[in-house]
Amino acid sequence: DYIVDSHKVKIVDEQTGRVMDGRRYSDGLHQAIEAKESVKVEAATQTYATVTLQNYFRMYHKLAGMTGTAETEAGELWDIYKLDVMVIPTNRPIQRDDKQDLVYRSKREKYNAVIEEVEKLSNEGRPVLVGTTTVEVSELLSKMLSIRKINHQVLNAKMHQREAEIVANAGQKGTVTIATNMAGRGTDIKISDEIKALGGLAIIGTERHDSRRVDRQLRGRAGRQGDPGSSQFYASMEDDLMRLFGSDRMAKMMDRLGIEEGEVIQHSMITKSIERAQTKVEENNFGVRKRLLEYDDVMNAQSDVIYKRRKHALFGERMQLDIANMFFDLADQVVAQFQADKNYEGFKLECLKVFGVDTAISKGDFDSVAPDALANSLYHEADSNYRKKLESLVSRVHPVIEKVHNDESNQFQQMAIPFSDGRKSMHISANIEKAYNGNSKEVIDALERNVSLAFIDDQWKEHLRDMDDLRSNVQHARFEQKDPLLIYKFESYELFKGMVQRVNERIASFLMRCNLPDNPEASSARPPAQTQRKAPKVTAQKSGVQNLNESVMAQQRVASQSSHAPQQKTAPIQAEKRVGRNEPCPCGSGKKFKQCHGKN
Repeated sequence: DYIVDSHKVKIVDEQTGRVMDGRRYSDGLHQAIEAKESVKVEAATQTYATVTLQNYFRMYHKLAGMTGTAETEAGELWDIYKLDVMVIPTNRPIQRDDKQDLVYRSKREKYNAVIEEVEKLSNEGRPVLVGTTTVEVSELLSKMLSIRKINHQVLNAKMHQREAEIVANAGQKGTVTIATNMAGRGTDIKISDEIKALGGLAIIGTERHDSRRVDRQLRGRAGRQGDPGSSQFYASMEDDLMRLFGSDRMAKMMDRLGIEEGEVIQHSMITKSIERAQTKVEENNFGVRKRLLEYDDVMNAQSDVIYKRRKHALFGERMQLDIANMFFDLADQVVAQFQADKNYEGFKLECLKVFGVDTAISKGDFDSVAPDALANSLYHEADSNYRKKLESLVSRVHPVIEKVHNDESNQFQQMAIPFSDGRKSMHISANIEKAYNGNSKEVIDALERNVSLAFIDDQWKEHLRDMDDLRSNVQHARFEQKDPLLIYKFESYELFKGMVQRVNERIASFLMRCNLPDNPEASSARPPAQTQRKAPKVTAQKSGVQNLNESVMAQQRVASQSSHAPQQKTAPIQAEKRVGRNEPCPCGSGKKFKQCHGKN
């Protein structure tokens, strides 16, 4: 399931045997494994963005691909991507001998037959490639070959670095290689003329895969560019594919024929029956992928809206229009929420909470004016107050920027300006030259962009977590004979509306309330221990607004004092060893602790 590499727990793909770098188990499982393996327990991960492979590929304007096994998936490629599949003939005629499947009653009989065949082919000098569906089966076969003292190579996550080398050498005389069906693709297995004379590379499949594509990939290792070779699949009635999807008629037929221990059936009818079972599995898997895509289409539509707003905030495009729309939407929501109930006091409190203004709308107007006109009036009032707020900020910021710009000793291009609404603080970075030339408009633009980005990102990642929870919860609707996807669409729309409203409220609230600190020196200076840690940041950018140079000098003085101050060494805390209940009592009585001093 996983390996420990460089003090990190890495997940192994069960089917391919490859290490999946960057993947982590969710819901605390990965942290539990890290604790078990005594490696560093990493913090829980938080999803910031999500997309399915299908929607990722559909972002491209042009789409095409080439593979040797697309023919069986032609229907899915057309349904999802509207891509046709065209079969190109092989460069040279295929000489590989694809034999009918050998079917046994049990897995034990099947694996014994595989080992016998491998030993026989190896003694003949033919190279053998044994394909398995899982890493577990490859380990089992390796043990069986070791008992027979047959030299072989196992290709799985433990030998990941040597994958290409092992597969390239799989065509040497008498070589036996065990690999998962997916391992070593993209590496040619070349064989010499001597091997060609012996019959070429022999492929042995220990089990039919859920998908015909993977079986064809395994067969395709032999018979490269017209080389001779053979492929043979072994199956048993205990295989998952046969047990879950295989025809019951096959088991009944084996009973009727009186198949005994170790006997085998080989017939085209059996092979076709297995392929029909694989087709059923492929249809099921396609249904799962299509359903997944339908769920992701909902998330895709929402992410398009959010990413468009992020893009506007990131590049400053349409920022003023977005803020105006945001104010109007909030005004409309506040009026709709309180006017229907004639709750004037609640309306005034909400205006203070959202816009930070004591509205001039009277109780008479609130009761009598139409909702649209009232919302329009509230919007103009909020917009007017916001413009005054920006003018006030500019009048305070610009003199300091002018002073910093005209200071010849200043070598910095950027400055960080602190803003706070009393609950949340934010440092806004602005270009000194641009801010000076544009009458500090650069600072206001940077403030609007940074505040919008911060609150959008914060709420969006929480929304993704809510959507994950919703998706797992709506599955219970099946018990009510309802379509979970339909409920998911309705509920996710309500969640999205709530999230957008929260984003708008928090952005508007911060922009309307934010101000500069009254005493930048107090906010810049830190206690010695903290300043020593954060001193390098001061040299990288200038912070504070009023008396900015004095603030930086004060911080540097505190930093130099702290660097010369002697550090006090604290004695380490020593934990006393706890005595186990079943251990001998420390008093020397010879009794167990629980029966002596540990009784109470």
